[in-house]
Amino acid sequence: MTSTVEPVSFKKVLARLPRGEPLSVGTLRGFGLSEFHSSWLARNGWLERLGRDAYLVPGADVDRDGALAYLAPRIPGLHVAGKTALAWRGVRHHLAVKERLSLWADQPARLPPWFTARFDARLQSTRIFDEKMSRSMGLQPLPNGRAEILVSVPERALLELLSDVGKSQSLDEARQLVESLRSLRGTVLDALLRHLTRIKVARLAELLASQSQLPWAPVARKHSERLGGGGRWVAVSRTGERIDLRRH
Repeated sequence: MTSTVEPVSFKKVLARLPRGEPLSVGTLRGFGLSEFHSSWLARNGWLERLGRDAYLVPGADVDRDGALAYLAPRIPGLHVAGKTALAWRGVRHHLAVKERLSLWADQPARLPPWFTARFDARLQSTRIFDEKMSRSMGLQPLPNGRAEILVSVPERALLELLSDVGKSQSLDEARQLVESLRSLRGTVLDALLRHLTRIKVARLAELLASQSQLPWAPVARKHSERLGGGGRWVAVSRTGERIDLRRH
């Protein structure tokens, strides 16, 4: 005998489901709906199917934080990083017309089409720290944010931002953002820099901090010297911008 779901009984469940948040089969099962019931409800308009193992209560837009909370356990190491993390923590150069999410993960992954159709996002798995560093070091939820969404603290976000210089990030904007980072915690930055493996990032941190006479410039200089790379380091960005990092 074919199983069905009574619409009137589902209305009670519907009232309890979070609005705007992608719902997995497992989440719906917690509300008493089997995978068969979830599929039946989607076919009959009670749920919207976003993609594989992702449903949405009809009539609600996908919430950004709800979507990130859904993706967090599915993409190892997923966190809000770099420029976006700085902006979310109150450090920004200007307000973007449309926010572009800078997301990092431990390994290459693809964001689902239903996410990229709604949010301008870039996901990368660049490794700038050594294997000895804990994957969660420098990652915390926002004070009033969702616990599932990890966001780089300003010190880690700075290093991620500088890693993107010459790729998706201009040196000029990075310099302007760094100028606002006077209150970085030296001990936290030092702990992260001990695990840094990228000469470019260390040189940029030293250069920009010194130019703006920031209090943490000596910390950046120490680790720039540790990583070495000679007295001069030159790179050319994808847009042809020449990045000349001299050690003074």
